[in-house]
Amino acid sequence: MKNHKELVVWQRSMTLVKEVYRLTNYLPREETHGLSAQMRRAAVSIPSNIAEGNARASEKDFLRFLYIASGSNAELETQLLLCQELGYLEKDTIKGALSLSEEISKMIRSLTKKLKAGS
Repeated sequence: MKNHKELVVWQRSMTLVKEVYRLTNYLPREETHGLSAQMRRAAVSIPSNIAEGNARASEKDFLRFLYIASGSNAELETQLLLCQELGYLEKDTIKGALSLSEEISKMIRSLTKKLKAGS
């Protein structure tokens, strides 16, 4: 298996983290320890779990961490949409992050299928 830094899904998720940090700077100050912090944790969890899973000794472990990364991605998507619903961020503002999140979701599913097929 490749080093995690060579995985495109890890690279794209790192880009998503940077985008989320940029977006959360626009949230109201009172959300610093609430929604903003939660979004940042969810975003950071995606590449972190991909890296940790890839470093594990077995494909079964890697799959488990990919499922966690997928869950964090879904959590982040929900939080982005919540920001829109609350009027904190405009639809056009989160469009790129949502698109990237969807791309990462597809990549995780594809990698999961490949790992399952190989075991």
